Amino acid sequence: MRTLSQPVITGMAHALPGDGISQEDLWENFYEKHFQDATEAGRIFANSGITTRHMLIDPRIEGDIPTWGTARRMERYIADAVPLGKEAVAKALKSAGLRPQDVGLLAVASCTGYATPGLDLKIAGQLGMSNTVERLLIGHMGCYAAIPGLGAVSDFTASRGRPAVLLCLELCSLHIQPPTGDLRQVVAHALFGDAAAAVVVEPGTAGGYEVVDMAAATDHRTAGQMTWEITDYGFRLSLSPKVPTSLAESVGTVVRDQLLAPHGLHVEDIAGWAVHPGGRAILEVVAERLALPAGALQASYDVLDEYGNCSSSTVLMVLQRLQQTSGPTVAMAFGPGLTLYASLLHRH
Repeated sequence: MRTLSQPVITGMAHALPGDGISQEDLWENFYEKHFQDATEAGRIFANSGITTRHMLIDPRIEGDIPTWGTARRMERYIADAVPLGKEAVAKALKSAGLRPQDVGLLAVASCTGYATPGLDLKIAGQLGMSNTVERLLIGHMGCYAAIPGLGAVSDFTASRGRPAVLLCLELCSLHIQPPTGDLRQVVAHALFGDAAAAVVVEPGTAGGYEVVDMAAATDHRTAGQMTWEITDYGFRLSLSPKVPTSLAESVGTVVRDQLLAPHGLHVEDIAGWAVHPGGRAILEVVAERLALPAGALQASYDVLDEYGNCSSSTVLMVLQRLQQTSGPTVAMAFGPGLTLYASLLHRH
């Protein structure tokens, strides 16, 4: 019988489409006219906490994107997602010192596109992974998908004793919607950017983040506060302003009681916080509810400022900035449900 191995994150990387676009330029040269019927739109963009975003679709150039049908958006998704994902995975494997042929499982999380054969198969083939590599597609979970994805690849590594890769890839700019005065749509368009991020998990290897535990909570009463619906014009996100307040109710319980207490840990023992920057208000709520010291979420604020909210990829990009942090680290993300997922990591 095989002995379970401790899963360890040994490689991390991300890849971005194109050059960064300033939030101010996006507003002045596209969104100001696009949201002319929403009187609060300018304030929402200005107070987003974002300086630049990377976007596959630059609406200043491809200004007809709001009129595209879903089929055209999906064609563009598969054409551009494959090379972007391939780049992120290749860089993560290189940072871990592994070859594509060494990978036992490739898991891909994405909520911004669909294709069959999918990204997992196409990327595995183009990178030269074995034709016996196992694959897992984690679809439509939204911003928190990186954490259960990390749990899945970690469980595979622990039970099989083989390396695994998680790729989170989101092209949110493919879903710019037709003009509207709905402020929930304004918030969504002011926040989201595009990115791919990958992590490599190996069995029982020193020198990386041990994946210690997972915790989750879903409040079904608030499911309607965050939705991601397939329409004839791509996928439409709806974000209620109540989301930060609703998430605040479960943050303390999930982190303190479910994740840390079973390991004899307290909030004060945590050396690093990789919190998904779903927006400034969410980061403020997390810091307040957990009584975090000033600067504890600086990596999250920096990623939000430089890239925006890149859905499931974002928390891995924050974690990459903390990869030299020694001691316990908490990675946490939020999404539809409303759902909160958290992982306890430890770097010796």
